[in-house]
Amino acid sequence: MTADPQWVPTESDVRDAVVTDFARFVARRHGARVDDYRALWRWSVADPAAFWQDVWDYFEIRSATDPGPALADGAMPGAVWFPGATLNYVDHVFRNARPGTPAILYAGEGATDVSVGWDELRSEVAGLAATLREHGVGVGDRVVGYLPNIPEAVVAFLATASLGAVWAACGQDYSAPAALDRLGQLEPKALITADGYRFGGKEHDRLAASADLRSGLSSPALTVVVPHLDPDAVVDGTLTWAEATGRDAALESVAVPFDHPLWVVFSSGTTGLPKGIVHGHGGVLLEHVKSLALQLDIGRDDTLFWYTSPSWMMWNFQTAGLLVGATIVCYDGSPTYPTPDALWALVSRLGVTVVGTSPGYVLACDKAGVVPVREHDLSTLRAVGVTGSTLPAASSLWLSENVGRRVPVISITGGTDVVSAFVGGARSVPVWPGELSAPCLGVAVDAFDESGQSVRGEVGELVVTAPMPSMPVSFWNDPDGKRYREAYFDVFPGVWRHGDWITITDRGTVLMHGRSDSTLNRNGIRMGSADIYQVVEKLPEVAEALVVGVDLADGGYWMPLFVVLSEGAELDDALKQRIRGAIRDQASPRHVPDDIIEAPGIPHTRTGKKLEVPLKRIFQGADAGRTVDRSAVDDPDLLDWFARHGR
Repeated sequence: MTADPQWVPTESDVRDAVVTDFARFVARRHGARVDDYRALWRWSVADPAAFWQDVWDYFEIRSATDPGPALADGAMPGAVWFPGATLNYVDHVFRNARPGTPAILYAGEGATDVSVGWDELRSEVAGLAATLREHGVGVGDRVVGYLPNIPEAVVAFLATASLGAVWAACGQDYSAPAALDRLGQLEPKALITADGYRFGGKEHDRLAASADLRSGLSSPALTVVVPHLDPDAVVDGTLTWAEATGRDAALESVAVPFDHPLWVVFSSGTTGLPKGIVHGHGGVLLEHVKSLALQLDIGRDDTLFWYTSPSWMMWNFQTAGLLVGATIVCYDGSPTYPTPDALWALVSRLGVTVVGTSPGYVLACDKAGVVPVREHDLSTLRAVGVTGSTLPAASSLWLSENVGRRVPVISITGGTDVVSAFVGGARSVPVWPGELSAPCLGVAVDAFDESGQSVRGEVGELVVTAPMPSMPVSFWNDPDGKRYREAYFDVFPGVWRHGDWITITDRGTVLMHGRSDSTLNRNGIRMGSADIYQVVEKLPEVAEALVVGVDLADGGYWMPLFVVLSEGAELDDALKQRIRGAIRDQASPRHVPDDIIEAPGIPHTRTGKKLEVPLKRIFQGADAGRTVDRSAVDDPDLLDWFARHGR
């Protein structure tokens, strides 16, 4: 922990923040003393029913029927929110429409920027909804997308949701079999796909993969093909995008119950068939207006660009920018093409006010010597969000120094499970390097030791002790809820255990230590892999690293560190000593690995998470073919290399 924050809100930051206005609303209504963010958070988790009712009222959420009490039953799992409510997510998107302004900005590698106005967005959503309805899609039916991050994906989602149908999608970097593992579980009535995507300076044709997926889905009643790469692309037996959206129709949304499924998002699926996680219209709506407006301070004058893919929950999160009237950016391409600073060039060109990225990209910019604030006009930028893995203190400081000291760095942690964040920041809260600024409002975050006791200043399990509206309604194909309960509630009954190690500090910030299921446990001392990555990946010779702790058959413990070297670097004895010394000095002697091994690469899920747990299982003797679904891995050939190099 560092003594001094890297960013402190000004008086005007605090005064003008949406969260401050919300606190005034709470104070007037309840007479509550919520003079600062910490006090507001404490009140929000002490009385969740009152807090979520206030979110409902402050943002003027509308129900076609009497919504009933905010929290009719607070049990976990099984909490009951607004039991009488009937509403539709899409209504609340278009309530915030700003005619004459862009709803979506599109940018792609080698493509012309496109602006989609609110009126155009409504027209296309209405047209596609009418086409889906004509082909038999109604309440509860599923529509799936196999699409890049393009405006058409947003239109398809909104059209589906307006009908009370259920949306699910994955990006076209997934193979057809991998997409089928996910989308095939849903038995969809309609498929929306595209002819391909752009990445790394190349156009990737996906018509053949789309045909394979369509066949595997048993030829849904409707298939629509977006001619993204080739404007003349036509596929027999399908509708073009223009045909599907071009009709003159009014947008008529269907009011559905609060918990009615909005979408199904999928777990990474590296160790079995991907779990389909179902979220409801009302829960997502409440959680996302809270997160976008109160945590990230995003509103009608903002342009939000989070580098993401339809495969990742951050696509769903970014789309929610429309709920608060913001403009969102869809980008089809690599953040590092044609140069490492490509993302910052987009921020400048599109006038982005809030950008989201990953710790890996920040580190890559640092090592490439990029200085965005010197090379690009970032005057519109108000905040940088970071998620996907732990943001080291050095990377947080790099952002401050090279993007702008006036720009807060909001590091967040959450998950697909709640399609939002547990811990993050707010415009009225300081930022300390390497720390997450504060628990999110309405999220009763705690750290538990093994006996279920709350701990401070030491490592514990990240738990949530009160329900959130965006907790899953269910898992797909889990009729008795057994898999859902086992996933979150088996360890501490009635308490959500997320599977991350954290430390809650005396000042209320949070330190992340990595996944608890990949914990390093040497001689009974628990350590997080993130603590090692923060040290090793700062070294200029190391491009990326992975550490695992392996329980050996003879009772021993092996903790190897695999490193991918930067171009021109050599893993000689001198570098090994530097790595060990850095870990010893900046983490602890216990964190020093048994072996340091050069690797050709590190395998990740397709949403960028290192495969620590599957590789640990392989090293402990599990069959690689049964342990990992190769189609869910970014570079499957690396699995074979690691299998050969395990003991």
